[in-house]
Amino acid sequence: MTAYRSIQGTHRGAPFHMVGDGFRVSNYFPSGEDFGARFSPFLLMDYNAPYEFPPSDSIKGVGAHPHRGFETVTIAYEGYIEHHDNHGSHGVIGPGDVQWMTAGSGLLHKEYHEKEFSKRGGLFHMIQLWVNLPREHKMHPPKYQELTKDKMGYVDLPDNGGTVRIIAGEYNGTQGPASTFTPIHLFDMSLKKGGRASFKLPPAFNTGALILRGTVKVNDETTAGEGDFVLFRNEAGDISVEGISEDALVIFLSGEPIDEPVFMHGPFVMNSREELIEAFKDFQAGKMGRANF
Repeated sequence: MTAYRSIQGTHRGAPFHMVGDGFRVSNYFPSGEDFGARFSPFLLMDYNAPYEFPPSDSIKGVGAHPHRGFETVTIAYEGYIEHHDNHGSHGVIGPGDVQWMTAGSGLLHKEYHEKEFSKRGGLFHMIQLWVNLPREHKMHPPKYQELTKDKMGYVDLPDNGGTVRIIAGEYNGTQGPASTFTPIHLFDMSLKKGGRASFKLPPAFNTGALILRGTVKVNDETTAGEGDFVLFRNEAGDISVEGISEDALVIFLSGEPIDEPVFMHGPFVMNSREELIEAFKDFQAGKMGRANF
């Protein structure tokens, strides 16, 4: 008999709100649920469920703002997102692509709907994660990884049951392309009705899954639908996911906790109050650069 990793609970995100004028998101943590404090190295998850933006002559999004001490990971399922920062990085990601930005020692960036997508409008569907950096890497030089869909790792499930796409870490021996500072497994799976994936993740890793589309059964007992976040206990055991609806989509987050103090305020994540104050002073003094892009 299979020994499953038990489920701590199923959660919903906070009510939808706008970030800037281009992202309609539900925050799952830290503000949506109290489990966020124990989901290290993940600090934040904003989910922009599928939403139809009308055509617009003005480009919607978020203007230039600073970050220090962590990484942002933006996963696009529908729509096109453009990114600029003041270290010269620029890119556009569309369906199936991922933007992985290391803020590190500090930068300014802006993110917004790509110009042609703004003009025609359309369905927009994305996730943004904030991933903490350990103390030794908090002041790493900023960098940017553009992970296009053709670079991802892919594993076909048995019996033509669907596909797992690996962004970071590995699934059944197949590696994802993202470079991470601490061990992280990040992958999503497209499941046909009756399609099934079974796997193990390290028991000490904080692990959860968000149902993006359809309905699934987790560990042969818990049914979860669109918008449900399934949080697993930190223990040994298999995880099993089976598609109940015809076209289900699930994303898994799993990472080794960073056992260090977290002082998080606004756009900065540091290890002490003093470091937070220093971050704000450095930003105000222009040490993270200027919004000249």
